Amino acid sequence: MDHIHIVSEGGDIDRRQYYFDRIHLTHRALPEINCSEINPSTRFMGKDLSFPLIISSMTGGADEELIKINRNLAIAAEAEGIGFAVGSQRVLRSDEAARESFDLRKYAPNALLLGNLGAVQLNYDMGFSDCEAVVDVLEADGLYLHLNPLQEAVQPEGDTDFSNLRSKIAIIVQTLKQPVVVKEVGAGISPEDVEHLLAAGIKYIDISGCGGTSWSRVESHRSDDPELGELFSDWGIPTPVALRLMKPYRHEVKMVASGGVRSGIDMAKSLILGATLCGVARPFLNPARESADAVRQVIQRLRREFTTTMFLLGAERIDDLKDNEGLILDEYWH
Repeated sequence: MDHIHIVSEGGDIDRRQYYFDRIHLTHRALPEINCSEINPSTRFMGKDLSFPLIISSMTGGADEELIKINRNLAIAAEAEGIGFAVGSQRVLRSDEAARESFDLRKYAPNALLLGNLGAVQLNYDMGFSDCEAVVDVLEADGLYLHLNPLQEAVQPEGDTDFSNLRSKIAIIVQTLKQPVVVKEVGAGISPEDVEHLLAAGIKYIDISGCGGTSWSRVESHRSDDPELGELFSDWGIPTPVALRLMKPYRHEVKMVASGGVRSGIDMAKSLILGATLCGVARPFLNPARESADAVRQVIQRLRREFTTTMFLLGAERIDDLKDNEGLILDEYWH
C-alpha cells in the first residue's frame, strides 16, 4: 500500500525522460496499405495477443484495494486480449489472505498471465517450491523473476545478497514446467547480464530500462535517509539504449521492452529495436483503482496509437516492424 500511494500521488516518481523521443522514424506519405486492414496481433508463450502489450507487474496483497486493482487489470486484459503480470507474490508466504489478489484465472480464462517473485529471494528463504506455488495460485503461463538490486540497496528493509544467483535461477529454469522471464524493475539489463542469463537457460528477458517509474525514488519516500534514493533516481540504462545493446542476442532470447513506454509510438520503436512484447505499468495504476472499463480505455488508446504508427510506416503486420531498423532515420538516432 505504501508503494501504491507513493506511485499514485508522487509527481516525481515517473521520471518522464522520454528517451524514445530521440528516435525518429521514417514517415511514409504513400504507405500503400489500407489502415483498416492492419493486423497488430502477435503470439507469445503460446498465447494469441491482440497487439504486443502486457500490463507490467505492480501489486498484490490482502488489502481490499490491492485485490480490486488486480481484478480490474485481469478483467481488462481478458477483454482486450493482452497479457498481465502480477506484482510480487512473496506476500503469500506471510499472509494467506493475499491469495485472493492472485487468484485471477477465473477473471482471465484465456489471457496470458505471469506470476512474479524477486530473484534475490532465492538467496534467502525461497526455492523451487515457492516458485511452483505462486504459479499454481495464478494458474500462470510463466513466471517473472525480477532483479531489483538498486531498489533493494536503497529501501530500508532491502535484501542485498545478489551473489551466485545465476546458478539458482538455472535450477528454477530447469525444474519449473512454465517458462521463466527475468525482469529488471527500471534500471535495465546489460549485455553482461544477458550472458549470465543465457548460461542459466533463460529464453525471455524483460529489460525494463530507466526512463519511467523510478523505484529508487519510490523507496526514498519510505526511507528515513531519502538522499540515497533521490541520488539514484535516474540510474540505469535507458530502455531504447538497452534494446540496442541487445542486438547480438535477438535470435537467442525474446525481449520484453518496458520502462518509460508511454505510447503506441514507443511500442512500435521497441519492436523495431528487437522487442517481441512491450510492458506498461504506471499508466494503468489509477484507472485500475477505478474500474476495469477505465483500464480498457487505456489499452484501447495504446492500440489505436500503435496501429496508427504501423500505418504511417507502411507496416501491415508485426513482422514488418520487428528488427527493422531501416525504419529509423539514422541521422537523428546517431
